[in-house]
Amino acid sequence: MKEAVLYSGYGSGRVVCTACARYCKLGDGQTGLCGIRQNVGGKLFLLAYGKVITGHIDPIEKKPLVHFRPGTRIFSIATTGCNWLCHYCQNYDISQRRKIEGNDLDPRQVVDLALRNGCEGIAYTYNEPSIYIEFAEDIGRIARSEGLFNLFVSNGFGTVEAVPHLSNFLDAITVDFKGNAEKNFVRRYIGIPDPSPIFTYLKEIRDRTKVHVEFTDLIVPEVGDSIDEARHLCRWILDNFGPDAPIHFLRFHPDYRMMEFPNTPVRTLERHCEVAKQEGLRYVYIGNVPGHPLENTYCPECGNVAIGRYGFNIVSWNLDGNNRCRNCSYQLPIIGGRGARYAEDRFEPVDGLSVR
Repeated sequence: MKEAVLYSGYGSGRVVCTACARYCKLGDGQTGLCGIRQNVGGKLFLLAYGKVITGHIDPIEKKPLVHFRPGTRIFSIATTGCNWLCHYCQNYDISQRRKIEGNDLDPRQVVDLALRNGCEGIAYTYNEPSIYIEFAEDIGRIARSEGLFNLFVSNGFGTVEAVPHLSNFLDAITVDFKGNAEKNFVRRYIGIPDPSPIFTYLKEIRDRTKVHVEFTDLIVPEVGDSIDEARHLCRWILDNFGPDAPIHFLRFHPDYRMMEFPNTPVRTLERHCEVAKQEGLRYVYIGNVPGHPLENTYCPECGNVAIGRYGFNIVSWNLDGNNRCRNCSYQLPIIGGRGARYAEDRFEPVDGLSVR
């Protein structure tokens, strides 16, 4: 473990954690809801520092990020714990574990693993990375010095205090609103009072960093699929991040404590995409439906397929060296050229770092 950076004292040995928007107030010996940040003698410690519960080599499209370094290999890592209590979490064995476990790896060793496995970036994912941001930052600084990029897969429940740390190492973030960020949904199925801190955090990232942002929205049938709420969310994204901000509507599948719910109907996802386009967003995607036409990136000018995809695999690339459409020369907002190709459904656990 290591003393945290994101916290402050407020008398009598108590501390307030400022890593996430819960702002847990902790007396001596108390641990935050995330399970990995504890007050020890009036100081906050990150118990999971140097404890990596899993490591995986993924295509970046899995995160999903499709406008940032498409086709690249990334080394995905996580610690235990999380600041959300999602009933549908597919990584619940990691995120809801409240016992500090993992492989002992210092930041240099994490970067060396990424390099040794031919990765071009590191993803902090599977649980909420803001809860171990001090560990991520130490890894990320070394990764940048070695030419690797860094990305967060996040629920966005961060703080204004954390944003300056992101600017030190982070290159991209994908933020998942989940259930259109409906208040009733987040209270019942996530365990947070309201989603407003997510919007504040995103605007801070926009204004104070150069981090590339993409948005996802897990559409949960029956309880988190309101078209009106989706329209409201899309308007907010358009007003605050502009028409080129990518949004991915993800298909829900039953898991953890929501096994009784069905998969999201594809038509429901398509209706969400229609709303996003009506509101003026140009790059709208469907996720977790391999083979759907809205996995592709289309040129807004001529309508041709600019990047064709099947699942996480790039199957066609119709952009020139400057990421202009080969058909009409429209400039697409894609960062980086096409990276290494991936075989369909190829996932690689790193030896010794699989989930236990």
